[in-house]
Formats: sequence, structure tokens, C-alpha cells
Amino acid sequence: MNAEQLNREPIIFIIDDDDEVRDAIAFLMESVGLQAETYSSAEIFSDSFDLSRPGCIILDIRMKGMSGLMLQEHLAEQVIHPPIIFITGHGDVPMAVKAIKAGAIDFIQKPFNDQVLLDSVYRAIEVDEQQRGKAQKHAEIKHKMERLTPREREVLDLVVKGHRNKIIADELHISQSTVEVHRSRVMEKMEASSLSDLMRMVLTVNIA
Repeated sequence: MNAEQLNREPIIFIIDDDDEVRDAIAFLMESVGLQAETYSSAEIFSDSFDLSRPGCIILDIRMKGMSGLMLQEHLAEQVIHPPIIFITGHGDVPMAVKAIKAGAIDFIQKPFNDQVLLDSVYRAIEVDEQQRGKAQKHAEIKHKMERLTPREREVLDLVVKGHRNKIIADELHISQSTVEVHRSRVMEKMEASSLSDLMRMVLTVNIA
């Protein structure tokens, strides 16, 4: 496995101000072959973390300084971030509801069952993979769209709306043959195999 592959392996980021808890969770993750990194505060994690790194976050909800919920709010401002599993020894229902509504994968109270935590971690890793795959696909489509000329983009927008070549030609004040040339170039630059394929790509980005 080369360095690039190693960097793409999911990492379990453990954030807790209790040394024993951090070490215990890290040992559990490593015992099943997962990479783990530990942080003693949300601030340290936030200051040093690269959001492009895949994995999930195991986060204590109550800590000195920035709390787990505060870090969750901060990460939510990013386009994408690893899914969060909250752990706490002082949890209550309102906290759990707030964390889950804000997108947390799970909310687990200390002391926790090892298998319960591992099950949540595996689920979070799957969610992270799906999110990153979707984000990459969107980025690729947007990159292709950026390659279009202004006129090609106008034609694309009208094609996606379902307009025929004659209507597009009338609206843009160009000939139908010119529309056909632009459509052909749009299909080529977008690497679309069919009109439906083209529409799916554009709608996927617009919906997101």
C-alpha cells in the first residue's frame, strides 16, 4: 500500500478530554484494524484537521472550551466533513435530539458497549464513503460544465428545460444548425452518452 492509498484509508478521529477514554477507544479501534487519531480538545482538532481526510469522528459532547455540539455546528458550515458519533457520560434527551437533528450518526452514553460503538463506527464510515463519492461526482460534473462556453451553457440550460432545437434557435436568435453544433459540443464536453444522461447530470448538480 503506497502513501496515497494509506492517506485515503478511513481514520477514526477521537476527541475527548478524558485521557483514559481516548486511549481505550483508540485501542478498541486499532484492535479491529482501524486507524485512530486522538485529540484532547475540540479546539486542537479544529485547528489541525484536514476535512478531506475520510473516516468518522467520535466526539465527547461535554468538554472544557469548545463543546462537542459547538464543534458539530462549526463542521456543519463545511461542504463535507466526517460523520459524528457523540459519546457522553452526562447525556440527556434534549442534547441527543439536538445532536441527531444536526446530523449526528449516533449518540452513545458512557460506559458504552464496545460492539455498539463499533457498529456505529462502521455505519459512519459507510455514510462518509457515500457522501464523499457523491461530492466527487458533483465536482466532476461542475468541472465539465465550467468548460462550456457561455453560448453552450445557454443551450444546455434550454435543453435541460426540454426545449426543442427550433425553440432554442428562436430564443437565442441563431439558426437550428448552429444549435445542433452547440448541442453536439455540449454532449462531447459533458461526456454524456445520451440526452437523458446529460439531464441527469445537470439535475443532480442543481438539486444538490
